Amino acid sequence: MPTRSNSVRIIGGEWRRRLIHFPGAVDLRPTPDRVRETLFNWLGQDLTGATCLDLFAGSGALGFEAASRGARQVVMVESDAQIFRALQTTHTMLGAAQVELVQADALAFLQSDARRYDVVFLDPPYHLDLLPRLLRLLPSRLEGGSRVYLESDRLAELPEGYEVLRQSRAGRVHGLLIKWVRS
Repeated sequence: MPTRSNSVRIIGGEWRRRLIHFPGAVDLRPTPDRVRETLFNWLGQDLTGATCLDLFAGSGALGFEAASRGARQVVMVESDAQIFRALQTTHTMLGAAQVELVQADALAFLQSDARRYDVVFLDPPYHLDLLPRLLRLLPSRLEGGSRVYLESDRLAELPEGYEVLRQSRAGRVHGLLIKWVRS
């Protein structure tokens, strides 16, 4: 596994311009600045009071960005030990008390966690094709009006019950902001 260090910059909020460092890893693709800017324009620049879940935290770009923009709580889940250690370092460096880091398999976490979230970020490794399964498990974890951001290398097919709010494409990355509309 490559050991070079990489970084992305938080683009808004309290920690604007702060760097997040993370190890090089095959499946680690931090959401590019341009895509994050679009996403947070869709969500609104201020996430004050929101409860967020970053289910495949990776670099931490989405979760720390949400915390920087005022989210009350951000749960970041990452299974890779080396990447998790980098998240812990960033967490400490930022003094991110509202961020809870969990080292776990994303599917196992989603099945065992009973909390509900206002915003969920889903950016799993593309080759695992986890989005269909995740989207079926997710509704019981969503608050009324919750929004879910999906990132994929192709346009995701949504199970019945979801509504597309926004979509974009930047290079090979497809981004979708959706919400659950059926209970």
